[in-house]
Amino acid sequence: MKTYKHLFEQITSFDNLYRAYRAAARGKRAKNEVAAFEFNLEANLCELQAQLQAGAYRPGPYRNFKIRDPKPRLISAAPFRDRVVHHALCQVIEPLFEARFIHDSYACRKGKGTHAAIQRAQEYARRFPYVLQCDLQEFFPAIDHQILYERIARLVRDAPTLALVRAILDGGAEVHRATHQPFFFPGDDLFAALRPRGLPIGNLTSQFWANVYLDPLDQFVKRELKCAGYVRYVDDFLLFAPDKPSLQRWRAQIIAFCAGLRARLHEERAAVFPTRAGIPFLGWRVYPTHLRLKRRNGLAFQRRFAVLRKRFAARQVSLERLDLAVRGWVAHSAHGATRGLRRALLSQFPITRSP
Repeated sequence: MKTYKHLFEQITSFDNLYRAYRAAARGKRAKNEVAAFEFNLEANLCELQAQLQAGAYRPGPYRNFKIRDPKPRLISAAPFRDRVVHHALCQVIEPLFEARFIHDSYACRKGKGTHAAIQRAQEYARRFPYVLQCDLQEFFPAIDHQILYERIARLVRDAPTLALVRAILDGGAEVHRATHQPFFFPGDDLFAALRPRGLPIGNLTSQFWANVYLDPLDQFVKRELKCAGYVRYVDDFLLFAPDKPSLQRWRAQIIAFCAGLRARLHEERAAVFPTRAGIPFLGWRVYPTHLRLKRRNGLAFQRRFAVLRKRFAARQVSLERLDLAVRGWVAHSAHGATRGLRRALLSQFPITRSP
């Protein structure tokens, strides 16, 4: 396997840091911390470059907040200067891993995304009569830092780059500790619970590293199980087959394999069923012939739309912001049979504004 050295010079070059700033600031330049960084842009980038090259860079504290849509999650926002570093790192090392990922991994990859994953799942639903639906328990909070670091170090042999990876990992090690109960696996000693774990949900690096962490699972499913129909989006994945016994056998093998990654399947939800029954996947129910938006997705938009209308009426958001949110949801929901739902949600609520 080819390995890569001398990456740190590329990561810390001024040109790469400037491109990282542009990527991190895209769509966020009106925010205070982004505007403050931009006000002295050249000086801030030079200072960041000097800290990185001297090995003095340390990530700042995260700003944490909880969301409950569609399920409770802790989101962690890194300071803007750290997000610039995340982009700078990923711009250089992500392409090295991208070439090794399987085709049917769809999260946080160019040319992929949720709609491509859903379309691929529907394609397989037309080809295969049965599906095994899987997801992992508390995936981001449970990611083992040592396993992830070793996966990265197999390809990246550049000491300063690995030190930067370690600094980012260490910076997010405490984010989930107060709320996540560690899993114990056969053979664990008493120190297993003390191993650093967890990636902040919200980091660009976390999304990329999730693919690095689960790439062994992807390779196992394709190369060892010889599964012809497989789709994964982060920790949600589907296996398709022409018969139930194959999927039930693979289910047991996947549970055992994931234990080696210190990851656990939601076993009670890992079910084998006919594809014609419809596959719950990424907010949709996927049928061989059509797609239906899950009810919770429509309800979630209805709540967001109500809040935006109130804020628009109070002159707290612009018409452009309201229009953008509506157009985004319409474009998303239009992939399925949702014309009646869209008409019902958007026609019954007049949009007014206080004088």
